[in-house]
Amino acid sequence: MSTLTLAVRNSSTMLRRNLLHARRYPSLTLNLLLTPIMLLLLFVYVFGDAMSAGIGGGADRAAYIAFIVPGLVLMTIGSTTVGTAVSVSNDMSEGIVARFRSMPIHRGSVITGHVVGSVLQSVISVVLVGAVAAAIGFRSTDATVLEWLAAFALVALFATALTWIAVGMGLISPNAEAASNNALPLIFLPLISSTFVPIDSMPGWFQPIAEYQPFTPAIETLRGLLLGTGIGHNGWLAVGWCVALCALGYLWSKSVFNRESK
Repeated sequence: MSTLTLAVRNSSTMLRRNLLHARRYPSLTLNLLLTPIMLLLLFVYVFGDAMSAGIGGGADRAAYIAFIVPGLVLMTIGSTTVGTAVSVSNDMSEGIVARFRSMPIHRGSVITGHVVGSVLQSVISVVLVGAVAAAIGFRSTDATVLEWLAAFALVALFATALTWIAVGMGLISPNAEAASNNALPLIFLPLISSTFVPIDSMPGWFQPIAEYQPFTPAIETLRGLLLGTGIGHNGWLAVGWCVALCALGYLWSKSVFNRESK
């Protein structure tokens, strides 16, 4: 059996294992999924009228729903990948990875299974959040089929990038609690981005903090794609951030995993 065939077969096995774990123990995924859904309902129905004034143009609650959904979609991805960090940390601390290393399997398949499984869970979570958003009034009537496909590709790429970062966080964490704490920036960063209000409505000293981070260009790109508006230079920035985070997360995770296996 070639190395590539072995890697694909073993990675598929690890993917099935991780999906079975997610199905048997859904509480962590559901808890993390509830965060963006509750924020969506809170900001639309409690703060919606007040917050809509921040986006200007006499916007109403319906316009604010359209504004806020793209940011919460990417926040959903960040929340889901926190579960990945916890799952990786559990595998490392409970000894199952040591057992895998004693077996004739491809070494990288262990973390590859986590990555692919997390991306699939992120996409499913995004679909669920999107269904809730549609139920309360979100519409994307101006987006073309090509823009929808680009939006889906961006979601998948962003999920892959954050998942590799989350895997690295899980590998360096001694236990599940530490992994959860280490991955908190993946939930915190969307809160200080353009998710809830435009950047130009923020205080001047705070605008660079919100602008120069990976979530903001991805949110602006997804917002433009879903609403059929222009995305400007944000598309290239979003892709650049995703590629950079993928490379960083992959190299970091591989280095830590190989070091721990010695």
